[in-house]
Amino acid sequence: MIEPSRESASSVAAIQDRTATLEQEEEIRRQHERRKVVANLAAGAIAGAIAKTTVAPLDRTKIMFQVSHNRFSAKEAYKVIFRTYKNEGVVSLWRGNSATMARVIPYAAIQFASHEQYKKMFRASYKKLKSPPPYTRFLAGSMAGVTATTCTYPLDMVRARMAVTKKAKYSSLPDCFAHIIKEEGGRTLYRGFTPTILGVIPYAGTSFFTYETLKILLSDFTGGKEPNPIQRLIFGMLAGLFGQSASYPLDVIRRRMQTEGVTGNPCSSILGTARMIIKEEGVRRGLYKGLSMNWVKGPIAVGISFTTFDLTQRTLHRLAMFKDT
Repeated sequence: MIEPSRESASSVAAIQDRTATLEQEEEIRRQHERRKVVANLAAGAIAGAIAKTTVAPLDRTKIMFQVSHNRFSAKEAYKVIFRTYKNEGVVSLWRGNSATMARVIPYAAIQFASHEQYKKMFRASYKKLKSPPPYTRFLAGSMAGVTATTCTYPLDMVRARMAVTKKAKYSSLPDCFAHIIKEEGGRTLYRGFTPTILGVIPYAGTSFFTYETLKILLSDFTGGKEPNPIQRLIFGMLAGLFGQSASYPLDVIRRRMQTEGVTGNPCSSILGTARMIIKEEGVRRGLYKGLSMNWVKGPIAVGISFTTFDLTQRTLHRLAMFKDT
């Protein structure tokens, strides 16, 4: 017969072993979650870089029209692209792309990674349901967009300045930062922030909602099959089309406010800038200037971005360092 003290000691040892095992499992789970976040950050950065580099010439041309009083048309856009190429060379079509990459890589990394975290948060909040309510897809996208924009906005401001000026004005990204701070003050780096956030909420929310919803609908229709790359690209392009249309006027307003220091347009407030644009150019030709180009480059960029993220994320998660231990 085992003495009571030995039984007690044996029970304590068993409890300690079980506790140690649980702590070890919890630490493994935490390491796995951290690795997943790193994978999502890396996938987002790659997706953003590829997508924005692809459409950089169209993006630069769109910004040049947004901040000017010139009437937009496909013919005029082609003339601007051709004139830029002829006078400054093909590389000039990607002027400001270094600033774009400096912003887009952290922006896309933060946006996609935070979107995954917000989705996880909503799934935990509605774990009794088969899936969270549809509106949470919009909220997760909006929150991801706001998070990424808040973290990277000064880089977007500088990118817009570099896109509408010649190299003689700002020779590099650090030079542009230094000139703006010295000549206009540090607060200028956040000029246009409010309309940007107001535009990001419907843009990111609509884009992510559309993309996630289309994937769910396809899965329900096909009995749980994952979309192939072409389907992902189409879903992403539709998401970009709807997202751009929902927020475009605010995009024009923020570009005017961001480039006030180099264009000379007095754009100190959202309403004041909107009134000035409408008075001088009208609603359609002012607030929606360049939208047709955005309907070309926006869906392409978003489609590439979403598709690249999904495929890169799945690849990274399949690697040994990202697998469940």
